[in-house]
Formats: sequence, C-alpha cells, structure tokens
Amino acid sequence: VIVEHSDGELRRVVLELLTEGRKLADKLNEELAAVLVGNKVSGLAKTLAEYGADKVYLVEHDLLGRYTSDGYVHALVGTISKYHPSIVLIGATPRGRELAPRVAARLQVGLTADCTGLDIDEKGQLLQIRPAFGGNIMATIISPNYRPQMATVRPRVMKKAARQAGRKGDMKEAVRIMKTKNNL
Repeated sequence: VIVEHSDGELRRVVLELLTEGRKLADKLNEELAAVLVGNKVSGLAKTLAEYGADKVYLVEHDLLGRYTSDGYVHALVGTISKYHPSIVLIGATPRGRELAPRVAARLQVGLTADCTGLDIDEKGQLLQIRPAFGGNIMATIISPNYRPQMATVRPRVMKKAARQAGRKGDMKEAVRIMKTKNNL
C-alpha cells in the first residue's frame, strides 16, 4: 500500500487500502507492507501497523518533506524495484492518480484505475473490479503477465477496519535517497 499523508495525518483512503490489502495478503499468505515517503513521517508507522501493515518501508529525506511527483516517483520506483511486491495499491486521489501511472510506466507494468473492488482468484491473480461503459457494467481485469499488479482504488468504497491498538509492525529503511540535483 502506498501511503498518502498530509500535515502529519494519514489520508482515510490509506486505512481503507490497508484493510483491503490485509484481506488480499491473507488470501495469498503474504505480508502486507506499506510504503511511507516524506520527511519526519516515521511517527505514522505505528498507526500503519495498527491498521494491518506487517512492514512499513520508510523513505525519509529533507527533499521529500513537500510533495513533488518527481521525488515521490523516484522513491516509490526504487522501493518497489528493491522489494518486488506482487501487488501495489494506491488511493485514486488526485495525488494517487498522478503518481500511479508514472510509477507503472517506469516499472513497465499495467495499471487498473479507479477500482471499486479487489479480490484474489484461484490462481493467485489480483481481480481488479471497476465500472466500465459509464458505470453500466462492472469489468474484472487481471494482469497475469507482469508484476507487480497495480491498481488505484476509489476512496470511500472500501471499509476501514477497526484500529488494533498495540499491534506491531516491522519498520525498515526502504531506499537511501541521495541528495543530488538529478536524483530528486
């Protein structure tokens, strides 16, 4: 789950994605990880764990204190390339709609936008459910040939699980961001 935050607070869609991600991870018998990008944001890791993340990959740097698409794309592509998740979920917010296609293009994978449902089939494929033809039908999309499978999910269509106070997760430094002009 790619974490979106603002003014030291997690966006609600992140909690929804963690809830849904937890279900998917359990079906696949995998760990659920969250990628937290920013500056001085490590305090949010505890909340991410309490909402279901087994691991939090932290990318912190002074230059990431204010959102820029170039900096965040660089951080996300580096983290995804290093840890090779099978699925990447991003909120279909204005920021997520900007980041997701750029990350997918750099990773050379597909992206299903504006999903309203997610599931796992018997082969372990992510079923990405979204409205099609003006909302008249629901399309189920799979990406069998490329990893990670990427989807943006509409805010407020998934339920948010209750916080499990005291639940622990493992926080790791995801990638080291070097302070160079060409890097961010």
